[in-house]
Amino acid sequence: MQAKTANEKIIFGLKVKQLRQEQGLSFSELSKRSGMSLSYINEIEKGKKFPKQDKVTKLAKALGTTAKELTNGELGRHLAPVTQLLQSNFLNELPLELFGIELSKVAEIVAQAPTRVGAFISTLLELSRSYALREENFYFAALRSYLELNDNYFPDLEKAVETFTKQHQLPGIRPLPPRVLATLLEAHYGYTILPNGLDAHPDLQMLRAVYQPEGNRLLLNGNLTPAQRGFQFGKELAFNYLRLSERANTSSLLRSRVFEEVLNHSKATYFSVALHIPLQAFTEQVKAFFALPNWDAKAFLGLMQRFNATPEMFYHRLTNVLPQFFGLREMFFLRFLHNPQTDDFTIDKELHLHRRHHPHENGLFEHYCRRWVSLSLLQEMSAGEAISIDIQRSHYYGTEDEYLCLTMARTDYPKKGRNVSLTLGFLVNDKLRKIIAWHDDPAISSREVNTTCERCPISDCAERAAEPVIVQKRERNLRIKAALKKL
Repeated sequence: MQAKTANEKIIFGLKVKQLRQEQGLSFSELSKRSGMSLSYINEIEKGKKFPKQDKVTKLAKALGTTAKELTNGELGRHLAPVTQLLQSNFLNELPLELFGIELSKVAEIVAQAPTRVGAFISTLLELSRSYALREENFYFAALRSYLELNDNYFPDLEKAVETFTKQHQLPGIRPLPPRVLATLLEAHYGYTILPNGLDAHPDLQMLRAVYQPEGNRLLLNGNLTPAQRGFQFGKELAFNYLRLSERANTSSLLRSRVFEEVLNHSKATYFSVALHIPLQAFTEQVKAFFALPNWDAKAFLGLMQRFNATPEMFYHRLTNVLPQFFGLREMFFLRFLHNPQTDDFTIDKELHLHRRHHPHENGLFEHYCRRWVSLSLLQEMSAGEAISIDIQRSHYYGTEDEYLCLTMARTDYPKKGRNVSLTLGFLVNDKLRKIIAWHDDPAISSREVNTTCERCPISDCAERAAEPVIVQKRERNLRIKAALKKL
């Protein structure tokens, strides 16, 4: 008999369970009728086993049906949503195994209340179509959840970096010269590196690098800084050393085919960052920075420059280290992109540790609160300004929550005319007060903030970019409700 797929096993198991329950048979009774063990029948119903033809015939007879009927792959009207779900790509697009979830268990849950759960799944699919969500939207959401569950710290990758460093006798002093990593790529992995390989392709100037597997060639953008080149080399070393075969060939993920590609890109990024910013040395430097008597923007910038890191590498390493070694787990990371010509802001990267914090990605085309330092710093930047740093205590309107936000912004990202800001926000609590000596420095400005202008009831906001239409609609509905109650 041809090997059965996971979906075929699940559907067969659910059908056996459905027929057994319809006839009021216990596991023990079906076991006696079919001559199969209790454990084997249990494995069948869980979708883990598919019996051979002779056993299928015995099982069908015990259930009062035929082998053909039992194996036709149809679950009947009540379980139709399960069949549709398994035959669609919806579950295949979700990396269930990453969270320790078995596909058969999901199908079993659906089977327990097929009409309700089926309607819920249909709603999710309809929403994804309405908002033009593609597979990679699910992939990136799943990746964020995975990183958040692990506090964005992975000991196996840290160990791999440590082993790699020893094997190749890399110098212990940082910053690590990009040429050292380029030599490793060329000598150990047969790479040909073209420093200006993308310069003849104007449409690819937003990319930092493109890998050509056919010739094992790495084409670089000629405008890369040494730090950016070093980071790209580190990623390529990670793909090879960690044997991450499922990968994108562009420096940034444009559109992912499978989740494994997204996960491997994240692993390669982590490896490269950890390679350039060693764990122990960086942790000691951060500890010394937090012990300063006052907030010092130059010291914050110096901490990044000490390892010749890009802002993205620097903030990435902070999200690895701060929850694990300083206990600052109530934290979020946001990357805002800004178009000065249109004054539009978008969030293209975010991470929330230990809960969903207030500022977050918004796909409803609303205007983010301009009071957040993430946005105000971008608006204040002048053309050609390399890097700007600011800090703010942001009190979220209508709550007790206050965040200490450290923001770094730079111009011309990824090309001229576009700017970017990176923000780490820490919930101000007793833990933070103990760890960061300068948390209450009077020089740190404090602002009351909200999520978007459309949802903000603050009436005297000079920075407002749009009318509070959501608030107005809510208030109008309350007035209608009150009038109806009175009537």
